[in-house]
Amino acid sequence: MKFAKILALLLCFALFAGVTAGCNKTPEEIDPDPELIADENDPADETPDDPENINEDVKEFRELTAAELMSEMGAGWNIGNTLDGGHGRRGVTPEQQERAWGNPQTTPEMIDLLVDTGFRTLRVPVTWYGFMGDAPDFIIEEVFMDRVQEVVDYGIDRGLYVILNMHHENWLYPSEENYEEAKAKLTAAWTQIGDRFSGYCEKLIFEGMNEPRLKGHADEWNGGTEEARDVINRWNFAFVEAVRALGGNNDKRWLMVTTHAAASYEPQITDFIMPDGDNLIVSIHQYLPHRLALDPRSSMDEFDPENEQHTRDIDSMFERLDNRFISQGIFVVMGEMGCINKDNLEARVAATRYYAEAAAALGISCLWWDNGIKERNPDRRDEEAFGIMDRRAAEWWFPEIAEALVEVYG
Repeated sequence: MKFAKILALLLCFALFAGVTAGCNKTPEEIDPDPELIADENDPADETPDDPENINEDVKEFRELTAAELMSEMGAGWNIGNTLDGGHGRRGVTPEQQERAWGNPQTTPEMIDLLVDTGFRTLRVPVTWYGFMGDAPDFIIEEVFMDRVQEVVDYGIDRGLYVILNMHHENWLYPSEENYEEAKAKLTAAWTQIGDRFSGYCEKLIFEGMNEPRLKGHADEWNGGTEEARDVINRWNFAFVEAVRALGGNNDKRWLMVTTHAAASYEPQITDFIMPDGDNLIVSIHQYLPHRLALDPRSSMDEFDPENEQHTRDIDSMFERLDNRFISQGIFVVMGEMGCINKDNLEARVAATRYYAEAAAALGISCLWWDNGIKERNPDRRDEEAFGIMDRRAAEWWFPEIAEALVEVYG
């Protein structure tokens, strides 16, 4: 009998050690279906199906201050052009959407590489509308929701923060004419997403929209219009209201809202209105200096941190963000940043380090945008090669860049 008790205690200890890396889900959300389990060697598979065996501490929602949250999020990475691939074409499978732009399906090994390198946040861009039904309910197909949850769990079960968003949703065109219809769809989608993930802890963050803007308009990247900025503000409010109405952990879940095109210039940040309530973050995307970091046609391929002409745009941006948000107690996540490959690794490393250091000084977490493209195709002059991870091999193409970003945040 004594041996049986000792064995039981050892098994309990092993179970607790196996699940505390993440923040698992509430009991009713654990799906024992083996087809939803990616790999028999995946540590997440060790989570038992019996709700009675799940330690209460594992699914506790920790109530952190914004400063504590930012400190823990550290350096992050986007698994771009994957679940958001193909702009959400209808009639495809989740696997086809993930592979639509040439990237492989997400695997636990990719996430292991992030953890082993020291990344602490994973952003999961998702295009939903190809799997959404018609009005008025806009039901999201279960098979796609299951796959999204599986990828989210890869990060959560390994202790990462995970940002789940809405990406390439072209129906989010910010005009007064489109406001009500898009609001209904936005609310319906986030109600379903929020309900599916309601029991997840603070490490799962929702991001309501990705770069909502007047796509194709002359002012698409120049601040939009006053009307467009107002519509985006109201959609941010609708997103927050929809998630908070679900209760559970969604009462206090961290939510990310954004400006027109997620930009940091005037008048986007001036006209931005933060929704009411707590646990809100502003999502900003900025690739700087633009000619080096984002423009494949530009000849700029060097970065000198002692050269004011190279650093000016980065410094100016963070000064604006500090004045408008940080100094006012509003926290920011740099949801996308990076520097394209121009066969200039040394400059990319230097620019990444300088950018991240400026962000970290203000308590801003930086997430590298990785679209899976290692090198620019010479026949495609506009192609943006942001890839730093060889996802098929689960190895870094450019470990120097990954390490520079991680080292800044410690």
